[in-house]
Amino acid sequence: MIKIIIVLLLLYIVFNLFRALFVMMSAKEHSKPMSHYLGRRVLFSGVVLIIIIAALKLGLIQTNPSPIHKATARTQIQINTATPHLQSANTKQLPEKQSAYHS
Repeated sequence: MIKIIIVLLLLYIVFNLFRALFVMMSAKEHSKPMSHYLGRRVLFSGVVLIIIIAALKLGLIQTNPSPIHKATARTQIQINTATPHLQSANTKQLPEKQSAYHS
């Protein structure tokens, strides 16, 4: 129910934003000023934020779990199943050794 209310308020905010756009584009003097609709948009944006914060604190809605906590909570254990061998960080290929004496 709370999510439906939030979505409806967000739609009303977008509606007021477009009404302000149409007032700005038209040159009518008898209509309400553009700041009236923009003020409504700001007011209802604040109301939406207050509703979301209150719903989170009251436990009516839950946030998605953070991926950061899951990534740091896991530890990877490597089991040595292969025989150890020397590795080199050098990526250059070694020159071929050639004998001065050709057979």
